[in-house]
Amino acid sequence: MNILELQDVSYSYNSKYQKVDVLKHIDCSFEHGKVYAIVGKSGSGKTTLLSLMAGLDLSASGKVLYEGKSISTMDLAKYRRECAAMIYQSFRLLPLLTVSENITYPMELRGFKGKKARDRARELAARVALPETLLDRFPNMLSGGEQQRVGIARALSMDTKLLLADEPTGNLDEENSCNIIDILVDLAHKDGYCVIIATHDLSILPKMDVVFHMHSGSIYQETR
Repeated sequence: MNILELQDVSYSYNSKYQKVDVLKHIDCSFEHGKVYAIVGKSGSGKTTLLSLMAGLDLSASGKVLYEGKSISTMDLAKYRRECAAMIYQSFRLLPLLTVSENITYPMELRGFKGKKARDRARELAARVALPETLLDRFPNMLSGGEQQRVGIARALSMDTKLLLADEPTGNLDEENSCNIIDILVDLAHKDGYCVIIATHDLSILPKMDVVFHMHSGSIYQETR
């Protein structure tokens, strides 16, 4: 069964002067064990699409299904906390928390605390090749590539198999971008995650299992 599926999803909003149709009758599905790219120009709708998948908003029509269940019938706060893990371009780490505390924060929201949470943080840091010596540092003491690894480890701490990444390499140099994409591909292929990446970076496409292109609110799958 697909972990995530969109059925005839449309989304619009009213500006001061007109109604803006951002997404138009989107149909697509996503499986465990694969890494997906959603590409398109600014304004094509890919960030809005990712937001709907993340439960940050609801579609005007159609359904977003998580493990076969419409997220519109779910507790969205719980869905965002336990089901859809986000990775951001700007990292969004909590500056007053250490690396370890940033990773354990989603666990604590679920009541998973103390030594078990810290041990799990070490495991996840190792999974993304983040040295244990960095766990007691604060985010502003890390490089961009290191901060994004913390962001991925934090997403993994949610214990979901759905990872949504919004321009995860947008603030990184070429070497760090390559390393981050390799980590995400590895998580899909070796650990069975479903990884969905919204991106402008066309250089990552050869590493993707499936590529979706967006244009003016419509989507199509690239034939490979």
